[in-house]
Amino acid sequence: MTPRLSPTARRGRVAALALSLALAAWLPVQALALPPDLNETLQRLPPEAQARLKANGQRWDGWNEDQRREFGQSAAQWGELSAQQRGERRERYQAWLALSPDERAQVQAAAARYAALPPEQQQALRAQFDEIDRSQRRGWLLGPALGADYPALQPLLAQLPEAQHAAMRAALRGLTAAQRKDLAVLVQRTQPQDREKLRAGLLGAPAEQRGAWLQEALAH
Repeated sequence: MTPRLSPTARRGRVAALALSLALAAWLPVQALALPPDLNETLQRLPPEAQARLKANGQRWDGWNEDQRREFGQSAAQWGELSAQQRGERRERYQAWLALSPDERAQVQAAAARYAALPPEQQQALRAQFDEIDRSQRRGWLLGPALGADYPALQPLLAQLPEAQHAAMRAALRGLTAAQRKDLAVLVQRTQPQDREKLRAGLLGAPAEQRGAWLQEALAH
């Protein structure tokens, strides 16, 4: 019989599962080495893409046969995925890269705790995770701290232009937990038509002055 967990413990376990599933590392399948006749094509790529391809080629050269075989199997599995599934995995991978080393360590620890649970508890937590609103599940891509705050901050982040994603993540991570709670209160008080102005104010305030900006905004 599976032991009954307290509500706090259940939330913690679900959060651990959310992190481990939402941020599961994806091995990007890219060309590892280009034949000579494709060098011209390589030169047309942006410098960043050229550097990435060359680095992957060097990595391939350093692998043994077992590693290359394993990669080939992963590449075959990647090829079987739908366009939507590939997009979702790319999104998770980009979210993983955006995390700090400390956040990655927290996610890996959460995944290890989940993997150590008995199968029936894993299944129960997976069922709870699947019941979470899709928007909240994607919110965990922001990492341990922001993932927990995402439901309250979601109106601020909804329809955020992609060009502002990195700046918004940095701004929110620069706030303390208490300041993010205050920001959530401000978000809930702001009418939908005024949220763009709120985002602009938050991103426009210098990092060292965002706390003061927040208190002033709350006072009005």
